[in-house]
Amino acid sequence: MVSGLKQLYRINSLLCVLALAAAAPALQAANGDERVLAARDAAQRGDRARLAKQLDAVRGHELDPYVEYWLLRLRLEEAGADELRDFLARQSGSYLADKLRGDWLKLLGKRREWGIFDAEYPPLVQSDQEITCHALQNRLRLADLGALEEARPMWFAAADLPEPCVPLMEQLIADKRLGADDIWERLRRLLEAKKLGAAKAAAAYLPSGQAPSAKTLDAVADKPMRHLALLPSNFASSRQGREMALFAVQRTARSDPAQAAQQWESIKDRFSTADRGYAYGQLGWQAALKHMPEATGWYALAGNAPLSEEQLAWKARAALRAQNWAMVREAIEQMPKAMQAQPDWIYWLGRAHEALGRQEEARALYGRIAGQPNFYGNLADDELGRPILPPPLPQKPTGEEIKAVEALPGIRRALALFRIDMRVEGVREWNWTLRGMDDARLLAAAELARRHEIFDRAINTADRTLAFHDYSLRYLAPFREHVEPKARALQLDQGWVYGLMRQESRFITNAKSVVGAKGLMQLMPKTASWVAKKIGMHDYHPGRTSDTDVNVTLGTNYLKMVLDELDSHPVLASAAYNAGPGRARKWRDGARPLEGAIYAETIPFNETRDYVKKVMSNAVYYSALFDGQPQSLKSRLGTVAPKNGGSAPKIEDLP
Repeated sequence: MVSGLKQLYRINSLLCVLALAAAAPALQAANGDERVLAARDAAQRGDRARLAKQLDAVRGHELDPYVEYWLLRLRLEEAGADELRDFLARQSGSYLADKLRGDWLKLLGKRREWGIFDAEYPPLVQSDQEITCHALQNRLRLADLGALEEARPMWFAAADLPEPCVPLMEQLIADKRLGADDIWERLRRLLEAKKLGAAKAAAAYLPSGQAPSAKTLDAVADKPMRHLALLPSNFASSRQGREMALFAVQRTARSDPAQAAQQWESIKDRFSTADRGYAYGQLGWQAALKHMPEATGWYALAGNAPLSEEQLAWKARAALRAQNWAMVREAIEQMPKAMQAQPDWIYWLGRAHEALGRQEEARALYGRIAGQPNFYGNLADDELGRPILPPPLPQKPTGEEIKAVEALPGIRRALALFRIDMRVEGVREWNWTLRGMDDARLLAAAELARRHEIFDRAINTADRTLAFHDYSLRYLAPFREHVEPKARALQLDQGWVYGLMRQESRFITNAKSVVGAKGLMQLMPKTASWVAKKIGMHDYHPGRTSDTDVNVTLGTNYLKMVLDELDSHPVLASAAYNAGPGRARKWRDGARPLEGAIYAETIPFNETRDYVKKVMSNAVYYSALFDGQPQSLKSRLGTVAPKNGGSAPKIEDLP
């Protein structure tokens, strides 16, 4: 008996040793992960001493290059070229090497150490405007005047200029390659974009006596109607007086286009034809954003005045709502060639040709985008009578192909970053490593991401293929055990629910938006609490919002409430889910039904417009995958009833 107990003891001891040995790598990895996170915290606090200690502790960990990068970044101003080049050589071709090189180039440009800059700039992959301007400054130093011509377009962008770009602009002005008209043009664009600080900086380059003061710009921006009411009789005798009046009209139009138009009509005769066209373009744009019927009339009065891309887009959208197909065609044909080549404007130009009796031209345009897996490609398929189905699945990646991708250093680092919830860095590392991959390797990487439940990268990676597509990866449907029963119980279209979830969170369970929306269905805390109370979820508390089952329960119930509230129309409900039911109602036409595609196209919020299109296109593919049946986007979009024809609100406090 004693002998048997001893033997049993030895066996148990051996099993414990084996278990500890098996667990050791996992424990070691967890310990290393904690040290990496501690190093990140030290880097964020600027604690070099603690960061240096952590670097010694994480040697051999997949993420030790990150710790080394953080330390070098803190020491960049004192680090020697040899030390930096040593890191670049050891990490050659990596995301971190390119990032450090970019950081170093900014410092070299600032210090005007052009010899080293010349050597390090060519290998840089991901540049930015600041580095580009340093490079252009260096070329200008070497008397390469082509650098100024390359810099010139930056002047006309409605954006702040990085500090290294300013000397280039000043040289362009000094050389008279930019004149007073160009300065006023930039000023107009910046004021349209509400970039008042940058506008003040631009105004300072106007000839003496022409520049509006910072005080004047502030006063007009703050009280534009007051400025118009107090215009002196001779205001139009100077360029500054005319431009400030135009700024006041533009600023007033943002809140009240009708009032702005009334003021404009009283002074318009004091302006040139070009200035009148500019003002009417502003009125048309702002009226179009508010779905005012006057928009097309004001756009027509703009004549051939140059319009920005945004103004041209809204000219086309205003014409769509008015069913003015001749103006739709005119607006699209006025767009720059690159803009005309976008799928949305190819489709709407096709529709304009069709409405104007040009069937051949219309079908040719539809054919250019049919088959594309997006909103407009789907609509073009419908116009050509082609059913929408995912392509046949390609051959699945082999185990060896997946292992080969998993062995890539960048992929290993990305997986480690996702493991410790450094998601932003993980996404950048992952995307960097995908560069140059063919379809087979992309699909292997997508499958690897799926196996690790990094669903957003699986979708994004599968979306990149050019010839061989796997729609079961592009349109992943995880969490079916949570979603399917709830969608069925609420009589919701499961394809639509998944289309919305894909757009909301890409199936990141702990996703949190900048405004605080959480979880798979991106619920705002107040909305989640409101729905929980409505459906009697008594054990709900805000800490449970990101729980998968709770989030899906609350999200699908809210979606059902919104759908019932808005005529059971998925386009309206999708818009409401993103921007609120009040706005979705407001965006309907005042008097007549709207084609669902036109309603979606004319949503004034860029984010919501893009969101609704993607949700509805997603729903087509999910339904095709779930049901195996051909789909039609146009039939899903249907017709949106006018404001006076839709149902009245049923739930007064629906958020």
